Amino acid sequence: MSQKKIGEILLENRLITEEQLREALELQKVFPDQPVGQLLCKLGHISESELSYILEQSGKRQKLGDILLKERLIDEERLSQARAATKRDGIALERVLRKLRFVEDEPLAKAVATQYDLSFVHINTLEIEPELARAINASYAQKQRIVPISKIGNTITLAMAYPLKLHELKELEQSIRCRIIPVIAAENEIGQAQQRLYKTAVGSAQPHGFDEADLEISPGSITDILSGVVEDEPDIDDEVRKVSERDSIIVKLVNKVIFDAHQSRASDIHIEPYPGKNDVIVRMRVDGRCKVYQRIPYKYKYAIPSRLKIMADLDIAEKRKPQDGKINFKKFGPLDMELRIATMPTAGGLEDVVIRLINTGESYSFEKLGLTARNQRIFEESIRKPYGLVLVVGPTGSGKTTTLHAAIAKINRPEVKIWTAEDPVEITQKGLRQVQVNPRIGLTFATALRSFLRLDPDVIMVGEMRDEETASIAIEASLTGHLVLSTLHTNSAPETVTRLLEIGLDPFSFSDSLLCIMSQRLARRLCEECREIYRPGREELAEIIAEYGEDDFAATGLLGNELVLARPVGCSACGQSGYRGRLGIHEVLECTDPLKGLIKKRSDTELIRRQSRADGMTTLKQDGILKVFQGLTDLHEVRKVCLK
Repeated sequence: MSQKKIGEILLENRLITEEQLREALELQKVFPDQPVGQLLCKLGHISESELSYILEQSGKRQKLGDILLKERLIDEERLSQARAATKRDGIALERVLRKLRFVEDEPLAKAVATQYDLSFVHINTLEIEPELARAINASYAQKQRIVPISKIGNTITLAMAYPLKLHELKELEQSIRCRIIPVIAAENEIGQAQQRLYKTAVGSAQPHGFDEADLEISPGSITDILSGVVEDEPDIDDEVRKVSERDSIIVKLVNKVIFDAHQSRASDIHIEPYPGKNDVIVRMRVDGRCKVYQRIPYKYKYAIPSRLKIMADLDIAEKRKPQDGKINFKKFGPLDMELRIATMPTAGGLEDVVIRLINTGESYSFEKLGLTARNQRIFEESIRKPYGLVLVVGPTGSGKTTTLHAAIAKINRPEVKIWTAEDPVEITQKGLRQVQVNPRIGLTFATALRSFLRLDPDVIMVGEMRDEETASIAIEASLTGHLVLSTLHTNSAPETVTRLLEIGLDPFSFSDSLLCIMSQRLARRLCEECREIYRPGREELAEIIAEYGEDDFAATGLLGNELVLARPVGCSACGQSGYRGRLGIHEVLECTDPLKGLIKKRSDTELIRRQSRADGMTTLKQDGILKVFQGLTDLHEVRKVCLK
């Protein structure tokens, strides 16, 4: 911040004379609480806009956060949260504070007035002359959160929630051919004044044009939002019409559900309406487990799906068949995230909606995948090969795409050209050329993969090998000098080999191209805040060793009398569940020469499994048990996700 006083800066910029500064300093002796800059404005020596510009340029302006802390309107923790949201979402601090309702409208407006040395006024009781509606365009006023409140001669007093920038103020003055005196007012009062002046209906005129991204996320509960519910069950058509008109309760309700899901680290939201006067059940999947989040009154069973369809640009009138789409939530709320939405017609003319929350942005770190030393060595060696086929397999939601992107991030360099075909593109990386497949227009995985071969790639990632055509092209690409990474829905690494042979792949080409297959699952991680470390009893330990395999356990070099386990307890950090987050459990099959021989003979799964074990592969359950011994999870979780 500049060490010069504001008077000196104004003198340097030749905006005032020394005599005018002395006059203001003399006046300050009478009004010691008034800043010199504000006194110069009142004496008419400089304008409010000139003072604002100089304060901004010289760094003399107080920070809004410092004012709020000084006035004890906010604590350090909440201010830090708001500043983090400001940095993450690129939204001004005062708008974030309003959205999160950390500070009420009036105290916040007074703090802004203090920050900019402007007057704060209450305008909710003012009689605004109707002629002022012609002075400033209604849509511009709503967008900028401003309203003219009085006009004397050629001077208009303009109330604003946040000061306009100097160039905007100058342009507005030139446009309306009037001098503007800016004052600060509470945003809700500006909205009410706009409704009175421009004759807009309550609810349709928002303080800034009903920009949905500026709707608050209420810190209260869903019950608070629903405090004004209607008494009778509405007609479907009436409900849809109300939603299409952006009913504020529905908008806030849906935004609140999505915001809470994000805060809870949920991966999916399930909205389940029931016939009759039964509540709408909203469930969330957190760490792979569904739990009931909220029961919403039946009056909203048509409104919520309709609102989500509007957000995803789906056909609101089509209720007879499933639909799917995407929502860029940054348009509607304070979070920069993407949502995938799928609807499904259910009994009674209703629709279920499932929303998947997609964490866009940087990929997961390769080192954080949780691979054992042997698995990491084989997987990393495979992805660094100049050509070949690497597969990551497992059920839906097991983290396959995350693993592939972590692997690609490891080899992503300017000298490596990488193409990906995904459905959808969930994770983005700089340096990748990513393609969203669209079967409706014929852009399938197979089509994209065939086109990639003409684009001089080094590495190709295919989201999923769904059919023989895609798999055949992938193998052809891997044999012609390209590294190909892909996923498949199979239960284990050995089963993947037989599955691909069964769909018609040539065993000789397949065996020559395959580098490794990694099967994976996600298990819940024990909460580090409350987990209890204990030494297992003899019987419990014997049971775990038997499940691992006594001979295999002996080969690990672990000593039974030194092993400790951990169990869940439950605390506020993990929502009393005892678990927080998830970790990967892996099974890595290395395509050795003996294994290639079995593939060429079309051997069955059991023979391939035995050879893989002989080559050093640990099964999914064994890998999970090793992580149980590390205190990362418990055996109950491992048994849930690993069948054998």
